[in-house]
Amino acid sequence: MLMCGRYAVRRDPAALAAEFDAVDRSEGLLGPDYNVTPTKTVPIVVRRGTERSVRPVRWGLVPTWAKDATSGPPMINARAETITTKPAYAESAARRRCLMPAAGWYEWRPGDKRRQPYLCAHRGGASLAMAAVFSAWWSPENTSAPLVTCAVVTTDAVGELAGVHHRMPLVLPADKWADWLDPERDDPRPLLDPDPRLLAELDLTTVSTEVNNMRNNHPGLLEPAEPVPAPAEQGALFE
Repeated sequence: MLMCGRYAVRRDPAALAAEFDAVDRSEGLLGPDYNVTPTKTVPIVVRRGTERSVRPVRWGLVPTWAKDATSGPPMINARAETITTKPAYAESAARRRCLMPAAGWYEWRPGDKRRQPYLCAHRGGASLAMAAVFSAWWSPENTSAPLVTCAVVTTDAVGELAGVHHRMPLVLPADKWADWLDPERDDPRPLLDPDPRLLAELDLTTVSTEVNNMRNNHPGLLEPAEPVPAPAEQGALFE
């Protein structure tokens, strides 16, 4: 299971714009989505000039130099440790950073045959600001508009979260949003460490296994649910 490979957006673009002190430029293409999967159209918060805006992009980054937009699996995650040096992400890390608002992200323990999903969310209900990068790719056949795509920045999981998965999204507190979005800042490395203040405000809960099916998409997926029982130990035959 990739990390971060599934998350939720509870608020509509207008509410996200208010929360992130931005302008809604989503053009009616976005709404709440309680089971976001790779290649979906998702909201990002980006700054261009003096304006901070909410815009729709596709989740799964396509580098500017890619020959086509469909070769290989979607590049949904960018590791913080290599984001400034790996060719697929370095240009975006220096010049095209954004935030991906989330009600929370889902995670599964590797090797858990129960496929028990967990939700990590802000205990006060605020949207999380996942650090991300974006790219604008121009198709040789279509020069009318670029394909704009994004990837979540991930880092080593810490605290309780590390007990579920070894990676987590880099979540930024509000006082770091401006620096991350600043297009004049070409070195994001000072911002790539998890902030302990925000980590103390996150809750990790078990949620319904309905999350496992990407066709399920409703607010109830965010509600706490009893964990799936562990399978009973089978005794040896003919004890």
